[in-house]
Amino acid sequence: MHICFITHEYPKTGFPHGGFGSFVKIIATALVTKGIHVSVVGINYSETNEESIENGVALYRLKKNTVKGLSWWLNSKAINAKIREIHKKKPIDIIETAELGLAFLTKIKDIQYVIRLHGGHHFFAEAENRGIDWWKGFQEKRSFAKADAFVPVSNYVKTHTEKYLSYRKKPVTTIFYPINTDLFSPLHVNVVPFQIVFAGTICEKKGIRQLIQAFSIVKEKYPEATLEIYGRDWLFPDGSSYQQMLVEKEFPKLGSYADAVRFHGAIAFESLPAKYAQASVCVFPSHMETQGLVAPEAMAMEKMVVFTKLGPGPETITDYETGLLCNPHNPEDIAEKISWVFANKEKSIEIGKRARTFVLKKYGLENSVNQNIIFFQSLLIKKR
Repeated sequence: MHICFITHEYPKTGFPHGGFGSFVKIIATALVTKGIHVSVVGINYSETNEESIENGVALYRLKKNTVKGLSWWLNSKAINAKIREIHKKKPIDIIETAELGLAFLTKIKDIQYVIRLHGGHHFFAEAENRGIDWWKGFQEKRSFAKADAFVPVSNYVKTHTEKYLSYRKKPVTTIFYPINTDLFSPLHVNVVPFQIVFAGTICEKKGIRQLIQAFSIVKEKYPEATLEIYGRDWLFPDGSSYQQMLVEKEFPKLGSYADAVRFHGAIAFESLPAKYAQASVCVFPSHMETQGLVAPEAMAMEKMVVFTKLGPGPETITDYETGLLCNPHNPEDIAEKISWVFANKEKSIEIGKRARTFVLKKYGLENSVNQNIIFFQSLLIKKR
């Protein structure tokens, strides 16, 4: 079997990437160990072509075209050409991409085209209460029409995407994100008392502003508390920094507590476990997620996690059994859940142990990879 993933976000040292890129790297590497040939095609961060083999995965990073008004077409043309070239050398069975990824892809006979639903334009437009951009909306509808099958990463993203886009009676199978439970496993290090850790993009929808507001409340009761923030900055359309906005507007409200809030910027994926391990509690009060990787990753380390009660939150955590759920729009509620962890250390340890058991069963890499292989094989059987 030969599977080709289309993504521009496959992790590359020195460059930022999102959850989709992390997912593709994890699943691609695992599929290779099962004897499956895997290729990844995407646009490079620079204006050069790069080809390499990483952990058995064939990577094709294509020269980035920057011609104003035509870059989308030129980039799509380059991807189509590379796919034809790869297919000629070693026939591709499955092509997988995200929601908009098939919009300008020319379908090749005998290849099955799959969209993995990580949360597309229509999904987040609803979640963020904003209008549909006609261009992105057009691409997403066009892409969905070309798909042969769909794989939502949570039941929540499946049902909410379906409100706006039709699956056209094509196969739809929910497969949760795989977690590398070997990398994200308990580490025997000293936990820093009252340390709160957040990881994710520094932007409004990740709930970081409300977390900083909640920290002020927590600090009143627990003066030793610190907030360590790991993740890349997000920029507004005018190019200004969201992180700088927080510093200018939220930090003055913290007063002397501001020194206990530290931005560390983006760090290597492999460095995250050590940061989670030191935390007394990991907090991810996202306004919206399709599934989210950070919560189950920290849970796999037996850490106490406070996650959003919205979206897929209840699919990820059973409140007070495998973690805590919070109202991400309510700083008081976030603060209350953090304070509960600090006040209930023994119970938090028990919850952390149950959390890892839960993650191993639901998000374990071996189980997830097998589910993906069975799904891909079912498409090939149907094709025949």
